Amino acid sequence: MRKGEQTRAAILDAALDLASRDGLEGLTIGLLAERMQMSKSGVFAHFGSREDLQVEVVKEYHRRFEEEVFFPSLREPRGLPRLQAMISGWIEKRIQEVTTGCIYISGAVEYDDRADNPVREQLVASVSTWRAALTRAISQAMEEGHLRADADPQLMLFEMYSFTLGLHHDARFLHLPDAVRLTRASLDKLIVSYQSSSR
Repeated sequence: MRKGEQTRAAILDAALDLASRDGLEGLTIGLLAERMQMSKSGVFAHFGSREDLQVEVVKEYHRRFEEEVFFPSLREPRGLPRLQAMISGWIEKRIQEVTTGCIYISGAVEYDDRADNPVREQLVASVSTWRAALTRAISQAMEEGHLRADADPQLMLFEMYSFTLGLHHDARFLHLPDAVRLTRASLDKLIVSYQSSSR
C-alpha cells in the first residue's frame, strides 16, 4: 500500500478499537487524533467527517467478521456441517468480544431509533447480510435432509440470535461464569431439535 493508504488503514484500525470499547458514539476525531499522534485535520483528511469515519468503521468490522466467521465456514460441506461451522465461528467471535465489545450489539442500542442515519443504515445492512447468510445455510441444511422439512428458518434464526445476544448480556454485562457453556449447550440442543429423524 502507498503511504496514504497505510495511514488510512492504521487510523481505521485504531478507530475500530476505540469504537469496540466506547461505542460508535464514543468515537471522536479528537480521541482518534490523540491515539494516532496526529492532528485533527490530518484525520479529517482521510475520512472527511466523523459520520463518514463511523460508517467506515462499521464496514471494516463487517469485513473482518466475514473473514473470521463466514468465509472459513464455506470450506465445510453444504448443509448442517456448514451451518454448524458458522454458528461455532460466531460464538467464538462473541467470546472474544466479551472483553473487547461488539459493534453490532452496541451499535444496535446506540442507533435503534435514528431514522435516515447513514451509520444506522450501514449497521442494518451489515447485520442483515449475516442474517441472510444464516437463513440460507438453514434452508440448505433442510434441502440436504439434515434438518426437518417442516422447520421454520426464520424461527430458527430468531432462536440462534436470542442465544448469542444472551451470551453477550450474561458474559459481558453480568459476568456470569457459565454463560459460554450454557450458550453452547442451548445451541446444540436447538440443532438437535431441528434435525431430521433420518440423521
